[in-house]
Amino acid sequence: MGQMENKFNTQLSQLRRQAGLSQEQLASQVFVTRQSVSKWEQGETTPDLDTLISLATVLGVSLDELVSGRSTAIHQTETEATFDQPEPAGAKEWGILASGGFKSLD
Repeated sequence: MGQMENKFNTQLSQLRRQAGLSQEQLASQVFVTRQSVSKWEQGETTPDLDTLISLATVLGVSLDELVSGRSTAIHQTETEATFDQPEPAGAKEWGILASGGFKSLD
């Protein structure tokens, strides 16, 4: 199995710029110094997992996209989801209440 390519330093720089943030602004949002962000972007060091999660959240991307550059569909809305389950038997005769109860529709 091949090793996943780490593009974190270039992704971080690109995503930060796309978000219109300076190194200082990004640093303050994830509670680190500007120098830490600079070292990450230069590939000298990498952040811990908690900071990676914070960075992904601030930049609006998945961890996979932040680290490897691969975009994933994490922003799928409920209306975009498709459900292939058949309607339950008797669903037309009985209404299913949000509370989990049933109400006769007769």
